[in-house]
Amino acid sequence: MPSAHVGGDAGVTIGWWTWLKAPVELDDGTRMAPGRGTPQGGVASPLLANIFLHHVFDMWITRAFPGCPFERYADDIVIHCRSESEAHDVRRAVERRLLQCKLEAHPEKTPIVYCRDSNRTEDHPRIQFDFLGYGFRPRRARNSRDGSYFASFSPAIGRKAMKAIVRTVRGWRIHAASEKELDDFSRMFNRYIRGWVNYYGRYHPSALHRTFDCINRRLVRWAMKKYKRYRGHQRRATQWLRRIARKRPELFAHWELGFVP
Repeated sequence: MPSAHVGGDAGVTIGWWTWLKAPVELDDGTRMAPGRGTPQGGVASPLLANIFLHHVFDMWITRAFPGCPFERYADDIVIHCRSESEAHDVRRAVERRLLQCKLEAHPEKTPIVYCRDSNRTEDHPRIQFDFLGYGFRPRRARNSRDGSYFASFSPAIGRKAMKAIVRTVRGWRIHAASEKELDDFSRMFNRYIRGWVNYYGRYHPSALHRTFDCINRRLVRWAMKKYKRYRGHQRRATQWLRRIARKRPELFAHWELGFVP
């Protein structure tokens, strides 16, 4: 089932609301009263945007294309179509509708994607897309009844989300905090790890292995720096942490999933 992916990261540009007159404080401390628009990052802006898009998009597409289900989160939208020609028709109609309402669909972030799997085997320039941090693409899956393998179009953590998590973990500088203990790291960081597990682990949790491996590698480096007996002995440090992970998996949420050093 092809999908017209409308939106993306800031894919729909919103510039309306002319009534906001409350003063806004700028970075340099000065205050100004805008005559048009809402401030980026303002607490009311997301609420007003959702109300506006509910009427401009949600209610409109339900009437115009009742046979095309869709998902929308803020300005990121996925529309499901039954054929490529229908997907092109829907995209043109959406672009016209947005322009009528003084909005614009980002031309590079509004692709038509072919959801290729074992039942849909045609060729298409695009067979994957990202939505809410997940990457949707063809993946190998196993039939639970007979053990056979097939292609499934399904979600797992996306590359952008992986890279963002790795950047965050690097910023923790675990490997350099030789004055800390494992319990300290657990108190400091496990709530973030559990959040990633709870969100991205709902579909294809095995895809998180590479993401959480960066945490384990830094814990190994921390152990090698903290304890003299492990300096220069990466394998022994890894084995020591693996034993702890099996005894106390509750220290880190990814250890509970089996992603141990």
